[in-house]
Amino acid sequence: MATFENVIQPKLDDVLNKDHTLKGNWNKVFFKNNNPLVLELGCGKGEYTVGLAERFPDKNYIGIDIKGARMWKGALYATENHLSNVGFLRTRIDHILSFFAPEEVAEIWITFPDPQEKRLRTKKRLTSSRFLSHYKKFLKPTGIIHLKTDSEFLYNYTCQVCSCNNLTVKGSTNDLYKTSSDEHLLSIKTFYESQFLLQGCSIKYLCFGLNEKETFREPDEEA
Repeated sequence: MATFENVIQPKLDDVLNKDHTLKGNWNKVFFKNNNPLVLELGCGKGEYTVGLAERFPDKNYIGIDIKGARMWKGALYATENHLSNVGFLRTRIDHILSFFAPEEVAEIWITFPDPQEKRLRTKKRLTSSRFLSHYKKFLKPTGIIHLKTDSEFLYNYTCQVCSCNNLTVKGSTNDLYKTSSDEHLLSIKTFYESQFLLQGCSIKYLCFGLNEKETFREPDEEA
């Protein structure tokens, strides 16, 4: 991983309770352009990061994950295919506020995260009120969040989060491949997504904005 120019691997001491030097400077220093910045959280092997980057060269994409052995594949693919609009950040998503400044990010993709079904793990869900509060601090006012998941639980939970916070839902389906005709939603499949489809699982998709909310709350009950 250390050999790739498109990979950032900060030490914990560089981000624990402090800002990374790239915060607010991704376009100027890393990508060297002013194109919109898009994040994939929990990117795994980076299939979605590089897939979107190939289809939309006018946007900059950053895949974020803590597991370098998985991310290596995406970083290698982007390097070998000269995708200059791709970067990878190896860090825990808990530290995300150390890397992005207010209104620096235009879009977020959350692809097949751990649903964290136990009630005591609510704060670890990437669509929880805790994480939405984080995203709000660096997402543009017009920014959007995409969730793709095989988990009925996480899909319903996130729908409830949107409902109880009066968030604008821009797209929603509990069976993406039966109801959508959106090419970039259908043509890019992560490793896990392909496995889920082979098992007969339906893929859920939700797209929403954070509106003018400053604080977020959890649903009273979970589906």
